[in-house]
Amino acid sequence: MNRWFRQYREGSPLNHDDWDGFRDPDELVYRTYNIIQDGQENYIDGLIKEFDDLEHDQGLQPQWVDVLAKLYTPGRYLMHGLQMASAYMTKIAPASTISNCSTFQAADSLRWLSHLAYRTRQLSLVWPDYGFGENERDIWENASHWQGFRELLEKALIAYDWGETFVAVNLVLKPAVDEAFLRQFGHAARRFDDTLLGFLVDAQLVDSERSRRWTTGLVQYMQETESNQDILDDWVEKWVPLGDAAIDAFCAAMPDSPSAADDAKRDSWSFRAGLGLSA
Repeated sequence: MNRWFRQYREGSPLNHDDWDGFRDPDELVYRTYNIIQDGQENYIDGLIKEFDDLEHDQGLQPQWVDVLAKLYTPGRYLMHGLQMASAYMTKIAPASTISNCSTFQAADSLRWLSHLAYRTRQLSLVWPDYGFGENERDIWENASHWQGFRELLEKALIAYDWGETFVAVNLVLKPAVDEAFLRQFGHAARRFDDTLLGFLVDAQLVDSERSRRWTTGLVQYMQETESNQDILDDWVEKWVPLGDAAIDAFCAAMPDSPSAADDAKRDSWSFRAGLGLSA
């Protein structure tokens, strides 16, 4: 384990005189995170109960139910992978203040994985013939629209250098997930009158915005050391093609969404460009 840290943490090409000087822009600690997310969980639970009372799932269009079975509920694997990648950053990061941020990011993924699993069960009870809770693994491993995200995620999980993991996950994978699987899929849901999913996506994007704030803060902290800029740019250029391919494949399977891929890639690029990174 000591050799692992020496190679992938102390041996990272990223350098800074004082990694411990980084601070989370939101200044979250365990207690405040739980207070905030307790309120969020009450909101989500209330949403799900209200729409269940209204028999929302019974009123979904069969065409959209088929989309949910192929593009939404298999996302449990994506959320679990994000949790794993964030947990690795927690372990390998060079400062506890960075580890704290990635810990909360991992917790976010676990929360949304749990909600996705709950929605999978709800949908299976109303629409038992669509494979909810039964076919997701096969779809995740074999359906063409998931293979871009699966490749990106699996390769990010073996980018062992802590800095490259951060770039692969927080600057490429998460923005791709946020813009395609969440934002653009949420737009499609509303076009098909799946108002509940639209609200759930909105709530999840609140967590994503917090993640982007600490990501922005850490990139800016890294850029205080001049040599880090080229390293960050090189890693971004290495990983972005995988992110764009994931967006293209996923969005191509979304119905009534001709501009979804372009919009998702544009917004992902804009996030990185706003940090002064190679776009």
